[in-house]
Amino acid sequence: MREININEIENVKIGSAENSAAATGCTVVICENGAPAGVDVRGGGPASRETELLSHQATCSAIYAVLLSGGSAFGLDAAGGVMEYLEDKGVGLPVGPTVVPLVCQSCIFDLGIGDSRVRPDKEMAKRACENAELNAPRSGNYGAGAGATVGKLLGPDYAMKSGLGMYAVQLGELKVGAVVAVNACGDVLAEDGSIIAGLLNEEKTGFRDSEAVLYKLAELPAGNTTIGVVITNGKFTKAQMTKIAQMAQDGYSRAIRPVHTTMDGDTIYALSVGEAESSVDLCGTLAARVMAEAVRRAARSAEAAHGLLCAKDIK
Repeated sequence: MREININEIENVKIGSAENSAAATGCTVVICENGAPAGVDVRGGGPASRETELLSHQATCSAIYAVLLSGGSAFGLDAAGGVMEYLEDKGVGLPVGPTVVPLVCQSCIFDLGIGDSRVRPDKEMAKRACENAELNAPRSGNYGAGAGATVGKLLGPDYAMKSGLGMYAVQLGELKVGAVVAVNACGDVLAEDGSIIAGLLNEEKTGFRDSEAVLYKLAELPAGNTTIGVVITNGKFTKAQMTKIAQMAQDGYSRAIRPVHTTMDGDTIYALSVGEAESSVDLCGTLAARVMAEAVRRAARSAEAAHGLLCAKDIK
């Protein structure tokens, strides 16, 4: 197994756009050929669009893009910009006089920093699509990670800046990658269980353990959610991609603590964009691995902004 750049996975393009001053943005994953897709939602407060398309009961066999966005539920308008961009290119489900580009979307709550009145909209989403043509996505304070924060159990004074993270690997012919915007209530953990970014101590020189603090709280603060996409060149059905999305949630569990709370909207989409032969179990296991590392890279690549420290600031 070797690490690859996520843009080495064929038949998919990733682009971001953001308003850094307002601390919000969006990241689009485009599959112009269409992709069988699954989704798994484990947080109690998701903001999403068209996820029912991925239900086993729905006839939809493929989607054409996933949009990860800031703006909380206000940001759900942005998917319309992705649809317009793809329709202009003739990409989508043929319906006679036009095509319908089926686009799923999930949003993080980033209204607590920057300018809460500025949210991703159609124009920002179109810019993300235009940037996807370059297919050179960056981790850190970009796209859906522009307003992402972590470690929020005691409010914004002790929270830290997070961002957008990506990671991908290849094993034989199989490629599996993940892109994620980490806006967790809890801490981001390294491979050895130490805290990379999260709830700061009183002096802001190190960390408190969010899980230990949680045991003493009556309720959790709102305003969280980690949203991500797994991409594979493996050939799988919609039902199989749903299982892979479920397995990828283990990546959240390895790298975020606490996770999947009622005040998070933790969601993972999974897209099949190729023809490589593999098993669901192998691909799902790799999906969890790359998602965990993408979460860590979201924290490690973030820059301090809007008065919030980042992982690089804690020695």
